This record gives sequence, C-alpha cells and structure tokens, in this order.
Amino acid sequence: MTLPSELLAPPILSGKRSESIIRYGDQLALKSQYLESLHLLEPHSGREMPRYRWNTPTSPTFYRIGIFAGIHGDEESGVLAAIQFLRELQINPDISKFYELFVYPICNPWGFDAGCREGASGKDLNRCFWGDHEEEDVRLLEGELRTKRFDGIVSLHTDDTSEGIYGYVNGSTLTRHLLEPALRTTSSIIPRDVRPEIDTHPAKDSMIFGGYQGILGAPEDQHPQPFSIVFETPHHAPLGKQVEAHLSAIREILSLFRVISSEGRDI
Repeated sequence: MTLPSELLAPPILSGKRSESIIRYGDQLALKSQYLESLHLLEPHSGREMPRYRWNTPTSPTFYRIGIFAGIHGDEESGVLAAIQFLRELQINPDISKFYELFVYPICNPWGFDAGCREGASGKDLNRCFWGDHEEEDVRLLEGELRTKRFDGIVSLHTDDTSEGIYGYVNGSTLTRHLLEPALRTTSSIIPRDVRPEIDTHPAKDSMIFGGYQGILGAPEDQHPQPFSIVFETPHHAPLGKQVEAHLSAIREILSLFRVISSEGRDI
C-alpha cells in the first residue's frame, strides 16, 4: 500500500496534520458523485471534526454503518486507514453495496494535532461516552450515534502493549461472528495476539468481550443494538502494515455483514 506523502509527513504547524487529512478527504469528495464532506464544527473551539458520507443511489440502502478513528489522538494508523477507505470506495464502489457509510477519520482533532492520546481537557475521551461530562468532541459524537442509529459501528485503534491484532466485542450478538473472520483474514498481514489476557482484560481467540466503560458506542436505549467492533493493531508494527490491516478488517466486516443480513432479508 502506498500512502499519500502529505498524510505521512509530520506536522510543521499546529493543526497541520488534521488539515492535511481533511484536505485529502475533501479532494476525494470533489471528484466523486457518491462522497460528501459533511464536517462537524466544535461550537466553542471552532475546530472541524471531519465527517464523510458515502452512498450510491444505484444501490438500495438497507444498512447504515459508522467507521470511527482517532478518538485517541496518538493512534495514527486508524486515521490513515479511515481516510484511505474513502479512496478504496471510489476505486471499488461494490464494497458499499446495500450500505450508507459515515466515516469519522479524526474523532479527537485536538489530540491528533498534538500527537496526544487525550483530548484538550486532558481526559481520555474514549472513557467519557454516555456519562456526565462536558467533552465537546464526545457530545458531538454522541449526537451522531443517537440520531444516525447505526446498524454497525467499527472503531479503529492502535495498542502499544499488544503483540498482534485483536478486537473488542460489544453490541449485537452478531458481533463476534463478524470479528472472528476479520481477525482470521487480517492475520496474514499482522499476526493475532493470542494471549489469554490482553489490555488487562481476559481474552479468548484474540477477542475481548465487553471492556472499558464509557467507550464510543451506541446509546443503551437503542434497539436493536448494532454490532460494535473495536479493532486494534499493535503499535510496534510498521505503519503501512497497520493501515493495511485496518482496511482488511473493514472490508471483511462489511462483506460478511452484508451476506448475513441479506440472507435474513432474502435479498
């Protein structure tokens, strides 16, 4: 995989990294009839949180999927994978058959520009969802999660303590049946983390069931609950391999969910 040089270049000025990601995504949108730039604006800071919508009018839409990255600002590979996924969609629109896709490449713009895990307040934003908080980025994303009522949520992360790829299973009972094939397929790029304890949690077959409180996910009162996958790559792996692994996981999850759900609809 060849990543655009401007995405891999380190920032020179504050805001340069997020601006380059947004600029690249917006250029893709300008060239596509199916991709829209629909960025969210943080009301107090004035920062943009990039949001892209992909929908092909030639294909019926049955499922809405949200792909989220960069909630931890120092996890670069997920951000690059999310924005590169938009390019993949243009090359192969069949990936999106039956889907309306919303892609949020940088869920923590301040942290991404600062190269910092936490948000501007110093808090880990991925522990603040659906609680009593005043985190601007979290409130914006909660609004998206509540109003969009996603059928599936994929969160891309990088772990500096992991020995390979792994994932968290939440939401619908279908989730594990989507994550396992994604891990199996992607293990040809980066091996799986097969330890019985990963990220301080009991793990089985490279999967953690549950995990931390307050992570990005659907509101508890959404019924039915969507599938919700957190896909993790090891920080020590080469950046290009991490991006490739994230993209492989996204492709496999979308492909399999479409097949399983289409069989249920008798499509």
